[in-house]
Amino acid sequence: MTIKENLDSFYALIPHDVKLVAVSKMQSPERILEAFSAGQRRFGENKVQELINKKPLLPNDIEWHFIGHLQTNKVKFIAPFIHVIQSIDSLKLLMEVDQQAKHSERIIDCMLQLFIATEETKYGLDYNEAEELLTSEEFKQLQYVKITGIMGMATFTDNTAVVEMEFRKLKDYFDSLKRKYFSSDPSFREKSMGMSSDFRVAIEQGSTMIRVGSAIFKG
Repeated sequence: MTIKENLDSFYALIPHDVKLVAVSKMQSPERILEAFSAGQRRFGENKVQELINKKPLLPNDIEWHFIGHLQTNKVKFIAPFIHVIQSIDSLKLLMEVDQQAKHSERIIDCMLQLFIATEETKYGLDYNEAEELLTSEEFKQLQYVKITGIMGMATFTDNTAVVEMEFRKLKDYFDSLKRKYFSSDPSFREKSMGMSSDFRVAIEQGSTMIRVGSAIFKG
C-alpha cells in the first residue's frame, strides 16, 4: 500500500475529532512530502538535529510536533517554528521554552508529558510533579507558553488490560488537572495518547490525538 492509502485507511478508522500526528522520525523528506501531498499536515519528530535538517526541505505550512525528550540547550533551534512541544517533563525545560519563545516573538503550545508506564526508561512527570509545576511561582510568571494538554506513553506490551489501565489513568490525570487549573481555559483540551500498536485502546479511553509512524510509512 502507498502512504496515501495508509493515511486514508487511518482516517477511515478514527473519529473525526481525533487528530493524527504522523511520526516522521527517520523518514526521508521525500516520504514526508508524499504524506503531505496526500493531505497530512501534522508531523512528529523526536530528534532536534533531524528536524532542523528536514524543515528547510519541506513546505512551510507543516505543523511540526516535537514528541521526544528535549534538552534545554536544544530548545533555541526549534523555538522559531515548532507548533507544539508535546514532551515537557520539567519546569526547567518549560522556562527555557518560554525564554526562547520570547526571543522568537511567539507563543509556543506545550503539553505536559506524564509518566504512566511501568518502564522506567520512559520520561515524564508524575501527577504530583505536574501539580507542583502548575502551582509554582515560576510557572505563573511565564508569558510565552500555552499548556494545551497532556501526553503519555503506555507500557510496550501485548497485555491490552495494562495499556487500557494506563490510558485510563492518563485521562483521569487530564480530568483532574482540567478541573483544578484549567477549568476556564478552552486551550487545555488535548490528550495525546496512542501509537501504531495501541491507538484503538487510546481512543476508547478518550484520546484526542494519536501519534502514528510505522503504520503510515510502511511499504
